[in-house]
Amino acid sequence: MWTQDNRGRYDRSKLRYPSDLTDDEWALVNPLIPPAKRGGNRRHVDERAIVDGLMYILSTGCQWRALPKDLPPRSTVHDYFDLWSWDGTLDRIHHALYVKCREQTGREASPTAAIIDSQSVKAAEKGGASIDPHGYDAGKKIKGKKRHILVDTQGLLLHAIVHAADLQDRDGGALLLATLFGMFPFLLIHIAH
Repeated sequence: MWTQDNRGRYDRSKLRYPSDLTDDEWALVNPLIPPAKRGGNRRHVDERAIVDGLMYILSTGCQWRALPKDLPPRSTVHDYFDLWSWDGTLDRIHHALYVKCREQTGREASPTAAIIDSQSVKAAEKGGASIDPHGYDAGKKIKGKKRHILVDTQGLLLHAIVHAADLQDRDGGALLLATLFGMFPFLLIHIAH
């Protein structure tokens, strides 16, 4: 429920963009970003500006080339997106924030129950079948992609995977659970037949 006390906490009108991190949000994310590697050139980029650029892309859904000029160059933001995706930084940030959300609501850090859902969507033809394979979901009569998501009972996202639409739901669910790598140790797996 909105009150005068918490309304100010969620007011983003004083930020440059509504997607920019507040100082409190940055204080949560900053320790999770790995330091620059030893040797070579020093890091000359502001990590907070990179995260603000990623949050802008995520919240607006704009194309990379439409990133505003007052944020770091799109190639820099994209390079960090690739690096942080590859080295697990984005997964660690998501997991740490997820745990914090659960603890703030008085729940255990690891859920014991979750829900898997799938959705098939039409996909644009990009990159060719060998780079970005599509499939045909015969049940929904859609040629494209399928995403399997795992959410806890509060609706918070635990994990998601995207693959060709021709993968059966039971196989996609098993693949989704296999990619968790023990991140949620109290999650009980029960398969309904």
